Amino acid sequence: MQERIQKILARYGVASRRRAEQMIQEGRVQVNGRTCLLGESADPEKDLVTVDGTALSALPRPVYIMLHKPRGYVTTADDDRGRKTVLDLVDCGERIYPVGRLDMDSEGLLLLTNDGELTNRLIHPAHEVTKTYLVWLKNADPEKIRFMGRPMEIDGYRIRPAQIKILRREMNGIQIEIEIHEGRNRQIRKMAEQCGMEVTRLKRTAEGPVQLGGLRCGSWRHLTDQEITALKKL
Repeated sequence: MQERIQKILARYGVASRRRAEQMIQEGRVQVNGRTCLLGESADPEKDLVTVDGTALSALPRPVYIMLHKPRGYVTTADDDRGRKTVLDLVDCGERIYPVGRLDMDSEGLLLLTNDGELTNRLIHPAHEVTKTYLVWLKNADPEKIRFMGRPMEIDGYRIRPAQIKILRREMNGIQIEIEIHEGRNRQIRKMAEQCGMEVTRLKRTAEGPVQLGGLRCGSWRHLTDQEITALKKL
């Protein structure tokens, strides 16, 4: 069956669909010996699809993993600056990649998979998957926190209102729980900065129906069948 080449690469676990599009634009993908263009289709059952001269292997076993990411690790498969990456913490025997972002200074729930279609659904803004965080704020007060929950513009993009609950007051600030939908780069930190506050600690506790629970920092586990089914229903 004919399908877009970037979708084939994602389904075969080569890369996320977005990264696959970049690989096609870089001229790294060929179909039957001819360098393909973005937007072209192929039939993986009939056509020879190669990446960097290597043919796609048999459809890989899908892998779905939850990692409790510690601070100090970058969310990428490799880093040209030599920093520690989240894949340094996971040894599952399969080629996987992170789903979305969790910046170096943040911690908590991070999903990793080789399922490109699921990755695309989870990170695409149109699907608005809810992400829940615990956030520790400095220079905070209830009025600033209330303002943080309103619609605002981040990097030229107007984000949806956040759902915020004040959990407790501490000596050095206030701890809140916040739910957002877009997950843009350092979004919560930039939201707090616009309201005159500083994030001193940020921990993701849930993504859609999947919750971090009691998984220890630096540890990982395979998702349960129930968790995988719930994610695919989003």
